[in-house]
Amino acid sequence: MPQTTVLVIEDEPLIRMAVADDLREAGFNALEAANAYDALRILSTEASIDAIFTDIDLHGELDGLSLAWIVNERWPPIRIIITSGKRWLERDRMPDGSVFFPKPYAHQTIINALTRLMS
Repeated sequence: MPQTTVLVIEDEPLIRMAVADDLREAGFNALEAANAYDALRILSTEASIDAIFTDIDLHGELDGLSLAWIVNERWPPIRIIITSGKRWLERDRMPDGSVFFPKPYAHQTIINALTRLMS
C-alpha cells in the first residue's frame, strides 16, 4: 500500500514542524508549506498529495479556508483537515468531507482523523 502524503500548511514554523514530524513518525509522508501560495505551488507540482492539514489564519492574502475551497475545486480527491486557534468553523462553511479541529489539538487526534479520512 502506498504511503499517504499530507501537506501541512501552517505559518508558525515550530507548529508546522511538530505536526509534520509527528505525521512522519506515524508513517505518513509529510510535506510543509508556510502559506497558501506555497501550498498551491506544491499542490500544482506534486501529484502524490492525498490530504492537506491547514490552519485558517495564514500570513498573506489567501487564508486556509479559502485554500481549502480551492483544493476542493481543483483536486477533489484530496482530503482536507482545517484548524484554527482563533475561530470556530461550522460545517456549512467548509468543503464537503472536510474536518475541523480547534486549537489546541492533540497530534494523535489529527493522525487518527487522517487515518479515518484515508480509509
